[in-house]
Amino acid sequence: MSKLTKKAEKFLYEYHNNFSPTGFESSGQKIWLDYITPYVDETYTDKYGTAVGVINPGQDFKVVIEAHADEIAWYVNYITDSGMIYVVRNGGSDHIIAPSKRVFIHTKKKKVKGVFGWPAIHTRRGKNADLSPKMNNIFIDVGASSKDEVSKMGIKVGNVITFDDEFHMMNDTYYTGRALDNRMGGFCIAEVAARLKKNKTKLPYSLYIVNAVQEEIGLRGAEMIAASIQPDVAIVTDVCHVTNTPMIDMKVYGETKAGLGPSLTVAPAVHNKLLDLMFAAADKNKIPYQRSASSRSTGTDTDAFAYSSGGVASALISIPLKYMHTTVEMAHKDDVENVIKLYIATLKAIKKNHNFKYL
Repeated sequence: MSKLTKKAEKFLYEYHNNFSPTGFESSGQKIWLDYITPYVDETYTDKYGTAVGVINPGQDFKVVIEAHADEIAWYVNYITDSGMIYVVRNGGSDHIIAPSKRVFIHTKKKKVKGVFGWPAIHTRRGKNADLSPKMNNIFIDVGASSKDEVSKMGIKVGNVITFDDEFHMMNDTYYTGRALDNRMGGFCIAEVAARLKKNKTKLPYSLYIVNAVQEEIGLRGAEMIAASIQPDVAIVTDVCHVTNTPMIDMKVYGETKAGLGPSLTVAPAVHNKLLDLMFAAADKNKIPYQRSASSRSTGTDTDAFAYSSGGVASALISIPLKYMHTTVEMAHKDDVENVIKLYIATLKAIKKNHNFKYL
């Protein structure tokens, strides 16, 4: 496996430790653009903050590699007279994991620390013996005793809330943290640009490296940028479920394991000729991969690109991920490396004006 440069590793940690909830991605996008700028010919952002780097601009044939920049979070929804804060989701946040988690409430001027409180086990008796977290009973305590005190902290309805955690390496094998979905994908496509530059790889088409916003609430950033770029090809990277951990039924979710390579998905939105090209590139370069199937949509930005602009040949590379939408998401470092390698092998295999028509 290739070893990350010190610069790439620094970017990896800084980027993951940044807070970039859906609709508030700007700080993370700045980190991403700062890293990618030396490796591309031009960069830009759209009105909602999707960030783009372009290699070999101005060509008629356009290829996109894409990830999404946003992470799930919460919003302040209601503040009680006693100073407790109730929330609504920003994206697919999991209420089950909230109790006892530390959080940051992001105000205009600062981050306010708080915790998701929960009644002690000693007090949960009788009808409350099996009390479980629900959206209407989870709450945040910021150490205030009144609504007025909360207000003086700068906290208002609509402030975004993120979990307080830190990205790290576990057992020298797994990257672990809050927002590997899909900050790890954003790292992978940025590192593709870095390695193309380092190896002086020449591509016969314009390559757009796209870090899209607002995937977690319906692929919105991808919809906007797909209409703007109007690419011929789009290859999206996101995460998929590792399914050999406890309480997951492989008969339902398929068999995907960590460390055995990225997963390549067969689905209606995935273009079969592009997918076959990727299989061949992986086999030729001895890059391990796994296979998965989606019966309808993939649930990723792949769908937004595939059905845009009269149709775009699209495919999906997924990073196997444990414990998705928790604060302890885990991705095997070998899978991350092999996503990067598969991207590069695929990009080299795509020809100028490559014909992806079925007939």
